[in-house]
Amino acid sequence: MADWRTRLGATRNWVIKVGSALVTSDGRGLDRERIADWVGQIASLQAQGVRPVMVSSGSVAEGIQRLGWRQRPHALYQMQAAAAVGQMGLVEAYEREFQRYGLRTAQILLTHEDLSDRRRYLNARSTLRALLDMGVVPIVNENDTVSTDEIRFGDNDTLAALVTNLAEADLLLILTDQQGLFDADPRRHADAQLIGEAAADDARLEPMCSDAPGVLGSGGMRAKVLAAKRAAQSGAITLIAPGREAQIMERVRAGEGVGTLLWPSRERLAARKQWLAGHLQVRGRVWLDDGAVAVLRRDGRSLLPVGVTAVDGAFARGEMVACLDHAGREIARGLANYGASETALIRGQSSHRIETILGYVDEPELIHRDNLVLTEAG
Repeated sequence: MADWRTRLGATRNWVIKVGSALVTSDGRGLDRERIADWVGQIASLQAQGVRPVMVSSGSVAEGIQRLGWRQRPHALYQMQAAAAVGQMGLVEAYEREFQRYGLRTAQILLTHEDLSDRRRYLNARSTLRALLDMGVVPIVNENDTVSTDEIRFGDNDTLAALVTNLAEADLLLILTDQQGLFDADPRRHADAQLIGEAAADDARLEPMCSDAPGVLGSGGMRAKVLAAKRAAQSGAITLIAPGREAQIMERVRAGEGVGTLLWPSRERLAARKQWLAGHLQVRGRVWLDDGAVAVLRRDGRSLLPVGVTAVDGAFARGEMVACLDHAGREIARGLANYGASETALIRGQSSHRIETILGYVDEPELIHRDNLVLTEAG
């Protein structure tokens, strides 16, 4: 079996999710001392080459505290109002602490629809990648104030898993008020044992989990296991760890045996390629010259507009496109960075001319190699 904890030291892209109970000190208001501690750890990780993304709960809980409410409301409009009020304090707290280390932050508010629609997904991915390339620390939360769905059980755990895919992360670190995943609810069973490591898709895990959320949180341990399964589909490791313990992030990176590590059954790139090949419908076709075909087959590189000879279909940015050789044989498929009409204009052209032709440039590639999978070896 692979030594997954040893691998943590080499991980570069992290998604760090912190829950409401931790951020708000069990509902007593933002725990600024703990936030300062996490930010210090994240600053240290970034100095070591880690590219961190935070997914932080706490806006609803902070809003409840600011509004003087005694308990979490049930009405959707009240939760959305609390989120709007609380988000102000949450972002301000993170921004203040990151400034102490000379680090810039960016607020990203997402709904699940943003990550299920391929065009919006690619737009969010490009923005996130640009922020990370600039050394900015993105702080992500669900856009509770405009969500049409109820703010339901496990949402931010699920959101963290989706952001893990979006950020092409190696590690999803879920910080919680528990030591990790136990084989029974430790609040009810004194003999419950901590599970150190397991496969994320192990069918035995879910029956061990409690559905019960905290007073202010929206998800129990089952939500975290389901998030780990989702993150594993894109090849990421998940670690459920105690967020209140000292230097927890540094200890995770050092491979210390804290929390519960849930490993993916496939390597990251292979998992992503399988997801691309099996989960999206082809919306259009592009024909390639012999040079582009050779580059894709031999070198596994991105597809540039210069290699495209013809375009068919009405595909939009972010939709799946089949790549054909001159004889019409499909050799690859992937997610297009430009729609069909834009592709028709830039086909056969060098990437540096995209902006001249279209008036803007999203990506220099028509299909990035991370979003492309070979379907015929040739």
